[in-house]
Amino acid sequence: MLNTIKQLLGFGPKVDYAELVKQGAIVLDVRTKGEYAGGHIKGSINISVDALSANLGKLKDKNKPIITCCASGMRSASAKSLLKSRGYREVYNGGSWMSLQNKLR
Repeated sequence: MLNTIKQLLGFGPKVDYAELVKQGAIVLDVRTKGEYAGGHIKGSINISVDALSANLGKLKDKNKPIITCCASGMRSASAKSLLKSRGYREVYNGGSWMSLQNKLR
């Protein structure tokens, strides 16, 4: 149970996010448009967690890696769970967008 919680919150095994992005992973920022406009990772896609279910068509390839991020890691954990439940195979919770941005450098 503890490992499941850790993985949901992005504390599972270490992931090389920079390598995933080099290999074509999508960075999905699930904050609101206003939050995204205030700063975001260059090249990321913004779909708020509330609108994700209705916008899955923007994420066509279910085999392509997706890294979710938000302000703290809570909404990105929810987005990861939703995507996994909809058949997306490789989904990672990148946590906060600022922390993820530092990991991508």
